[in-house]
Amino acid sequence: MGSPALLFLAGVFISAGAQVLLKKSAMRAHASRWGRYLNPLVLGGYSVFLAATVLSLLAYRAGLPLKSGPVLGSSSYFFVAAFGRVFFGERISLRKLAGLALIAAGTWVFFR
Repeated sequence: MGSPALLFLAGVFISAGAQVLLKKSAMRAHASRWGRYLNPLVLGGYSVFLAATVLSLLAYRAGLPLKSGPVLGSSSYFFVAAFGRVFFGERISLRKLAGLALIAAGTWVFFR
């Protein structure tokens, strides 16, 4: 796994951060319907998603094989689980750990 893969993983990581921003916004009360969609958290989250897309495109342009993108993208489940625990106090259940282990095993098999 070289530089293009790390670039792609950086995009996946910041995309998980964008999901945190959107969830934080969804947990707040908003004064109006437009306030739900046009607030700094939502606009920031979608801006980060745009940046993640640009990083993905740069990774592919730098030589990341097309078949590797979806497999590397599955790492988002790890980031989302960790961010959920850190920012929202969500519990990581045994079932979720088993799912993450299966994802890790599949990724390992793919890149072996």
